[in-house]
Amino acid sequence: MEYTHVGHLGLVVSRLCLGTMNFGPHTSEEDSQKIMDQALAHGINFFDTANVYGRHLGAGATEEIIGRWFAKGGGRRDKVVLATKVYGQMGDWPNESRLSKLGIIKACEASLNRLRTDRIDLYQMHHIDRHAWWDEIWEAMEQLKSDGKILYVGSSNFAGWHIARANEIANWRHSLGLSMEQSLYNLTARTIELEVIPAVQEYGMGLIPWSPLAGGLLAGALHKVEEGRRSQQYMLGEVEGRRDQLKEWEDLCEQLGERPSDVALAWLLAQPVVTAPIIGPRTVEQLEGSLRALEVKLDAEVLGRLDRIFPGPGGAAPEAYAW
Repeated sequence: MEYTHVGHLGLVVSRLCLGTMNFGPHTSEEDSQKIMDQALAHGINFFDTANVYGRHLGAGATEEIIGRWFAKGGGRRDKVVLATKVYGQMGDWPNESRLSKLGIIKACEASLNRLRTDRIDLYQMHHIDRHAWWDEIWEAMEQLKSDGKILYVGSSNFAGWHIARANEIANWRHSLGLSMEQSLYNLTARTIELEVIPAVQEYGMGLIPWSPLAGGLLAGALHKVEEGRRSQQYMLGEVEGRRDQLKEWEDLCEQLGERPSDVALAWLLAQPVVTAPIIGPRTVEQLEGSLRALEVKLDAEVLGRLDRIFPGPGGAAPEAYAW
């Protein structure tokens, strides 16, 4: 396993982050625990979840699965850099969602109970709350830090100016500020190169991309559709809208002798700002298959070809659209 620092911090995490959104809704608890065991066995020490994960099983169900896995002992908890999130709707009453101080404190306590741990290593705001005052948010996070219940604070789905605003106010309060941003980022979704990535770099943060395979679009979707393995209507529409692009993409992967999913992850790993793409395996086999991406090295010529197939916004703002 390869490891890296989170931005400018001393914290070290694996180059792949285990996403757990499938645990419970799509993967049984028994198989979820096997995936986590295998992740540790392969050296993956970075796990990401959220308080709302669980879907039809109920909000919090995924955290509970992870908590029962931690409770099995064997040093599991201390080996894992644990990330979870706050913001989503966890109940029907006021202050059971979003980012008021009351909501943050209550949500953290509930996550700690479900996860059966005394601390959350990275506590991420799942979305910006435009109705919460930043001084209120940071006061809540500082209290949780002081109590030893969280170690680092992160954001998810923030705009570049949200990152700047949050960090400047944290600096004014003599606080560490945001340590990590979790954003949608893959070859088909490169908008964050305009503003978010420059902000992440400016403030010395880490970046963990979610949906690195674009919901399966970058995992050989064209070939799978032709084999009848992708029947969902939304995926068929996506494939048809990008058929020529996907044909060029999958032909390039075939020339490289690599699976499209591995090349898609390798492209993210080649981006200097990326800490660790989030992989969300449903099976142990999918987890182990993702490890191949760490061995795929893309040279400048291949990276250039990928830019031509999946052109980004043209770099950072404002040069991407002005001068």
